[in-house]
Amino acid sequence: MTQSPPHPSVLVVDDDTTVADAYAQALRQEGYDVRVAANGEEALPLVAGVQGIVLDVRMPVLDGVAFLRRLRADDHEMPVLIVTGDFLIDDALVRELEQLGGTVVFKPLWLEDLVIRCHAMLERAAVAHAARTT
Repeated sequence: MTQSPPHPSVLVVDDDTTVADAYAQALRQEGYDVRVAANGEEALPLVAGVQGIVLDVRMPVLDGVAFLRRLRADDHEMPVLIVTGDFLIDDALVRELEQLGGTVVFKPLWLEDLVIRCHAMLERAAVAHAARTT
């Protein structure tokens, strides 16, 4: 009897519970295993075993930028989709987020687009991982 591969696991980090719940529900409907955290501090212990992260920038306690810095300092390489409603975010911060391996997109983000972006993000990560291990 062959075992089916586990569903990809995604961590959604957003302090807006309406947004976080909508993202989580859309991803679960596509078969993803989803964990949810309201800020970076809550998210840190949840990163083990996830294949990707959907991350807000502006959050209390530990914001998305500080979270991503800590994630990379701890050598976590999973891909991160940064979804922000902050249209006043400056170019230097966008560059830093991208240098830290994040892909920045702006809200509003259709749920269908979120699913497509997550799928593509995880697919690219899987291909890159396979290339590194062969």
